[in-house]
Amino acid sequence: MIRILFILPLLFLISCQTVPMPLEDYALARAAMDAARAVQAPRHSPGHWHQAENAYRKGQIYYRDKDWEKSKENFLKARLSAEKAENAARLIRQKTGEVL
Repeated sequence: MIRILFILPLLFLISCQTVPMPLEDYALARAAMDAARAVQAPRHSPGHWHQAENAYRKGQIYYRDKDWEKSKENFLKARLSAEKAENAARLIRQKTGEVL
């Protein structure tokens, strides 16, 4: 009986692990969005830009609500979409002869 009383609180503490605040993911997503915007990704790659913008907004909402797991997931999606938008915009600008 004493073992059960000792093990139950221990199991409770182990099961209550939380996801850490996604500060790095937030910063990386913001940097990717800024880099994409700098090469005019909204104009040259609107599809990827739109996906990045939506995921970033959702990430911010989840961040404010302290839902770290969903926030991290959306910031990752935003970063990847923004990087795709930036790469596509750079490629298009290079092909058309626009100055980068």
